Amino acid sequence: MSEWIKLKAKDGHELGAYVAKPNGEANGVLILVQEIFGINAHIRNVADGYAKDGFLVVAPAIFDRFEPGVQLTYQPGDMKRAYEFYGMLKPETTLMDVAAAYAWAKKAGKKIGVIGFCYGGLTSWLVATRGKDYEMQPSACVGYYAGGIGAVAKESSSCPVMLHFGANDSHIGQDQIEAVRSAHPEVEIFVYEGAGHAFSRDVDPNSYHAVSAKLARERSLEFLKSHLA
Repeated sequence: MSEWIKLKAKDGHELGAYVAKPNGEANGVLILVQEIFGINAHIRNVADGYAKDGFLVVAPAIFDRFEPGVQLTYQPGDMKRAYEFYGMLKPETTLMDVAAAYAWAKKAGKKIGVIGFCYGGLTSWLVATRGKDYEMQPSACVGYYAGGIGAVAKESSSCPVMLHFGANDSHIGQDQIEAVRSAHPEVEIFVYEGAGHAFSRDVDPNSYHAVSAKLARERSLEFLKSHLA
């Protein structure tokens, strides 16, 4: 079962959020942070999938600060708009919006984890490292192809983290991955041969790498269950 709800950030900004509910009692709560395409059909499907695995999932619409209800495809025209929105994003306000979802998630009385993809992957890492400044203390964080993570690799994490990267990712150099690995040998980092950026995006044949996506999801699910359930 799913629904849309309204959240309010600390600065008074109201934003939407997609909520996917499990059948029966939740194992834990997952905050799902979007790519740069809004809470589109793909992200909602990811949320629904984790709900089927027993998690209560909430996906805050971080683009609502610029335009309510943004849902973009992966076609060239929408890709251009996505990068325009991306240019407007700031970590401080994004973390405030995620914190609004976190405050809502706390009401469930369960352990809370964060999972994010692309920009959301970087945000998931920042929740792990900066979350306390926003009244967030997740039990685990998972980041997929977190572009720009090299610049913040030395920040200290307050919870277990798992990161997934494609070996052929043209957006994220090996140096960024090694920066995290060097600073945080305790972080579980997986690099998938033959996979590029957004390899888990099953609706996009230009990006999807089925074998890597399947393995990464299995690892993520096991990791989240071990820390949240």
